[in-house]
Amino acid sequence: MKKDLKAVILAAGKGTRMKSKTPKVLHEIFNKPLIARVIEATNKTGSVENIVVIGHGGELVEKYLSQNYKNSTIVVQKEQLGTGHAVKTANEKLKNYKGNVLILCGDTPLIKKETLIDFVNFHNENNSDITVMSAVFDNPKGYGRIIRNKNDELEEIIEEKDADENVKKIKEVNAGVYCINWETSSIGIDEIKNNNAQKEYYITDIIKWGKINNKRVFPYTINDSDEIFGINSRENLAEAVQILRKRKLKELMDEGVTIVDTNTTYISPETQIEPDTIILPSVVIEGENKIGKNCKIGPFSHLRGDCTIEDNVKIGNFVELKKAHVKSRTNVCHLTYIGDSELGENVNIGAGTITANYDSRTKIKSKTIIENGASIGSNTVMVAPVTIGENALIGAGSIITKDVGANSLGLTRAPQKEIKNYINKGE
Repeated sequence: MKKDLKAVILAAGKGTRMKSKTPKVLHEIFNKPLIARVIEATNKTGSVENIVVIGHGGELVEKYLSQNYKNSTIVVQKEQLGTGHAVKTANEKLKNYKGNVLILCGDTPLIKKETLIDFVNFHNENNSDITVMSAVFDNPKGYGRIIRNKNDELEEIIEEKDADENVKKIKEVNAGVYCINWETSSIGIDEIKNNNAQKEYYITDIIKWGKINNKRVFPYTINDSDEIFGINSRENLAEAVQILRKRKLKELMDEGVTIVDTNTTYISPETQIEPDTIILPSVVIEGENKIGKNCKIGPFSHLRGDCTIEDNVKIGNFVELKKAHVKSRTNVCHLTYIGDSELGENVNIGAGTITANYDSRTKIKSKTIIENGASIGSNTVMVAPVTIGENALIGAGSIITKDVGANSLGLTRAPQKEIKNYINKGE
């Protein structure tokens, strides 16, 4: 029977190797913090509450979560005494709870929502009390090994420091993600001891407790070991970016998008692109965006997020877009910035066009609207808020500060002067 689900996300680590004042889980991949990617994955599993265990720099993590994820609850782990201790810290928020609890780390941003859904479903279908996610590595060095019994249940997890040569040959390892039936097995969290050299409490000890107390304990093996990749350094952060980048490009190509150069193209996981669109080299697309069919983007284009590009649009060389809606059959081809703007159908934007949308004194951004069929001459600046009417023409080199009506010519240009014989050829 399907049970209610809550998540406990461990995010108290100092992240010493990051060498940063920013808490590790707030470092970003494609403009989104690590913790955000984990929470969005757990939310898609149906988790009704994410209990986030914070420690080092916790006030910054708490502020971020309170502003962005209302179903998150914060608990503070004052001393970092191991993963088991972190989960014990969350116990207070789970009193009398009888559903399942998903336990995972806040520094594993590559975990897919589909994987977590399958993991929880496996737990429910097997009527499991404790389920542990596992992965298979060609080189499992450093990981705890998964030991199965003849019934394919999880017998124990043996850490590498305790493993003999036969155990070290096992390639299935503990992925550090757990699903626990809180009604039957939460007492096992309370009973975890710190009788080890480090005097820490380890969540892996819940497996031993489960076997002693005749609980149903299963491993669940994921297909892609990259999903449990943890971030502990700047190098890891860069590696994770590459994994997410390649994953997204493959997904898009499988769906009918042409990526001309996979080595220089960066597209955020949150971007949607429809078939027969071509992405040219050195394109960077960040944030959430929707790009339609038969578009051509690039080369050297930069979409900074919150962009909607409809069908048959061209975004060309050295064009930057932010919070822009570009309708069908519109061209934005060269050396242009379009921000906080709405461009209609069949609009042509000349080279060097700028929407001046930001007032640095008031910190207010204003909107530029360019209606259907308008043509903007090269080297134009439109100072928002401003509307360019349908089929209007803006002369090259203009600075537009007032609305231009439909079918009108907008032009601001000082008279050209010529001073003859200004250059003395004799000198």
